[in-house]
Amino acid sequence: MVANLGADRFAPATCPRLIVKIGSSLLVDAAGTIRRDWLAGVVSDIAERQRAGQQIAIVSSGAIALGARRLGLTKGGRASLEDAQAAAATGQIGLSHAWAELLGAEGLTAAQMLVTLGDLEDRRRYLNAAATLDRLLALGVVPVINENDSVATEEIRFGDNDRLAARIAQAAGASGVILLSDVDGLYTANPARDASATLIAEVDEVDDDIRAMADGGSDSGMGSGGMVSKLEAARIAQAGGAHLAIISGKVERPLAAFAAGGRGTVFLSRGGASARKAWLAGRLTAHGIITIDAGAVAALKQGSSLLAAGATRVTGGFARGDVIEISDPAGTRVARGLSEYDAADAARIAGHRRDAHAALLGYAPRAALVHRDHLVLL
Repeated sequence: MVANLGADRFAPATCPRLIVKIGSSLLVDAAGTIRRDWLAGVVSDIAERQRAGQQIAIVSSGAIALGARRLGLTKGGRASLEDAQAAAATGQIGLSHAWAELLGAEGLTAAQMLVTLGDLEDRRRYLNAAATLDRLLALGVVPVINENDSVATEEIRFGDNDRLAARIAQAAGASGVILLSDVDGLYTANPARDASATLIAEVDEVDDDIRAMADGGSDSGMGSGGMVSKLEAARIAQAGGAHLAIISGKVERPLAAFAAGGRGTVFLSRGGASARKAWLAGRLTAHGIITIDAGAVAALKQGSSLLAAGATRVTGGFARGDVIEISDPAGTRVARGLSEYDAADAARIAGHRRDAHAALLGYAPRAALVHRDHLVLL
């Protein structure tokens, strides 16, 4: 952690493509209407950056909150999955219209993209979404993206737009993500309860110490995700080669305020991973888990492939080529990769050295359970 805000990392000159995420609590007021004056200020910031050569995509919440008001639904439209889906379908029209109108007033063209978890978890669909984003941004269009809550289920969804923004950054090849929040960053403790709590300006890695700060009650009040989801978004962005900033959206012209020296927490990119490995690192689902011993954990951290001899347990039903999680003896995720075997054959050779594999499988074995070229550390 370095005591430097690093807002220049998100400037047009250093960040050609930027993803900006806006949550419901900032965009929609307590009465369930869009805060148009505030949003107009954000759009002015976007237009200023576009004129300076930066390509920007927006990840915008707010559809459920808007739709719930129009339909008269209780609990903000979240009393049931059916209510949330109906509210999203209704509110998305008004949300898109507001963005198109305000961007149009600045001479910018808006495009709407609604995505599901499957669109970014499936490799082929991910590449299709990436191609669409790339073309829109190259044309100078401002894509406005949201999860397709009208069809998403509780089991198959992002659940928060923080992680969606980080995944969109990977798909778009963006080098920066800004999360507009109702707090101005990550603190060492809950500032509402601890007067000695201090803002962390920069974070190199989202490790256990950083996660403990969020688990300890960093006061966010940030809709569905909270600070924990923002740290997960930061991890995804960092693994994909993008910086991520959490800044306050409770000011007028928040992007301009940040650029002028406003407070925030910047999570520094780890550098450019390959496109496939960035996609793997950012996935939120897997088809199974292989648990490995301490020696295998150490080998992976040194850049080795996962060999069957280091595996102690295989769970889940997966086929060759499916994405699987790799966990240490304590059950902590350490890596993710594409399996070279289906679950049944992986279980047969787990714990055995390679010279025994042919007899166990009945065919010539492959070099590893997960090859290092298709494996990413978490």
